[in-house]
Amino acid sequence: MEEPAFFLKEGREKSLLRRHPWVFSGAILRTTGKIVPGSEVAIRNAKGEFLARGAASPTSQIAARVWTFEESENIDRAFFRNRFEKAFQLRRAVFGGKLPDAWRLVNAESDGLPGLIVDLYRNFAVCQISSAGAEHWREQIAETILQYADGIYERSDVDSRRKEGLALRTGPLAGAELPEKIEFEENGILFRADPRQGHKTGFYLDQRMSRKAVMEAASGANEVLNCFSYTGGFGLAAAKGGAGHVLNVDSSAPALAQAEENAELNGIPRDRFETREADVFQFLRQCRDSLRSFDLIILDPPKFAETAAQAERAARAYKDINLLAMKLLRPGGKLFTFSCSGAMKDELFGKVVDSAACDAKADFRITGFLGQGPDHPVSAAFPEGRYLKGITGIRL
Repeated sequence: MEEPAFFLKEGREKSLLRRHPWVFSGAILRTTGKIVPGSEVAIRNAKGEFLARGAASPTSQIAARVWTFEESENIDRAFFRNRFEKAFQLRRAVFGGKLPDAWRLVNAESDGLPGLIVDLYRNFAVCQISSAGAEHWREQIAETILQYADGIYERSDVDSRRKEGLALRTGPLAGAELPEKIEFEENGILFRADPRQGHKTGFYLDQRMSRKAVMEAASGANEVLNCFSYTGGFGLAAAKGGAGHVLNVDSSAPALAQAEENAELNGIPRDRFETREADVFQFLRQCRDSLRSFDLIILDPPKFAETAAQAERAARAYKDINLLAMKLLRPGGKLFTFSCSGAMKDELFGKVVDSAACDAKADFRITGFLGQGPDHPVSAAFPEGRYLKGITGIRL
């Protein structure tokens, strides 16, 4: 039987030689053998020389995602055990040997496991399978996760699965059943997360370092505005850091209810921690019109751009909220502004913030840059893995 293989067009192997893990459909010259979605496929150059071994996804623009660049490495149970162990040891190293209560064990392509995310909340795992290859090895992946957790809940409900020809799926995957909510500590703050209904895997674990930065910046801030607050992560950090009053604004009533529960869990009184259900864009305009101002503003919106083609439209939305925030900052006020859109590149996001300050006639100084935490590493060969970017600054 002929080997399932993708032969690339002349010159289209350059990214693979740099160990980038994606093969786009437009790079393929011809195929051999039976190509089954999710199954193993050899990737060869136009001359037939081996480049990599990956998982086929013939319905997707990304026709193959690389498992290994080593011809002698087999894709089997041992392969997944080894990749997980490397990921685990990396986290032990970056956290100085003491792992936090909640953290990311597997970060997809950046851990050599394309289309797989595994987050750990104490002794429970929440996983997301978004590629045909990871779906093909679903049973073996679950078996491996159980070496690190007592139970697994699956949150494979992302739109990218449809591009892979996969149906959305959520529910218990293996092991013990998860509790309705999981309580954990981060930076001295207690949180309750809902892996079944919450965003992503239940919590934005990638903002760990940014929440710590907000905590440190909040001392002396009388009025803090936390926009797109979700379950209050940044607001709780500001309150814990000494802010006098924190206003959390989000359009989701359930998220705000969880924020209030989290505040109560940490003994933060209601008169210091307020929630407001509202459209953030409209609320910011209302604050502008009523001449309201704040000492610290956090902007952590959802993803405005899924693709590069949407980046320009997304830039207008980012510009809108940053312009309004600049106008609401008091002299000496601090801004923490973020984008989790991978398509929003650093340079464009920086231009958005610069332009917002200019139009607001604000003398604004950028004081720092933030990104995803160390348990969300980025492979040097896969810059797309660096999706979260943050800018901090002060209005003089």
